[in-house]
Amino acid sequence: MKEQVQAALEKLRPMLQADGGDIELVDVTDGKVKVKLRGACAGCPGAQMTMKMGVERFLKEKVAGITEVIAVNF
Repeated sequence: MKEQVQAALEKLRPMLQADGGDIELVDVTDGKVKVKLRGACAGCPGAQMTMKMGVERFLKEKVAGITEVIAVNF
C-alpha cells in the first residue's frame, strides 16, 4: 500500500509545488497515511483544508483502504 500511496502523491506533488509547497510521505499504517507538508504548505493557514479536501480525498480515490491522512510536524 505504501508504494501505491507514494505513486499517487507523485501525481499530486506538481499542484502543491506550483503554489510553492510540497508533500513528503512519512508512513502508512492500517490505512492511515502520515505526511509532512513542506515549503509554503507548511505554514499556510489553508493547510488543514488542503489536507482534508485535497490530499485525503485524492488518496482515498486512488488507493483502496485509505481511511485518513494525517499531517505530522517534526
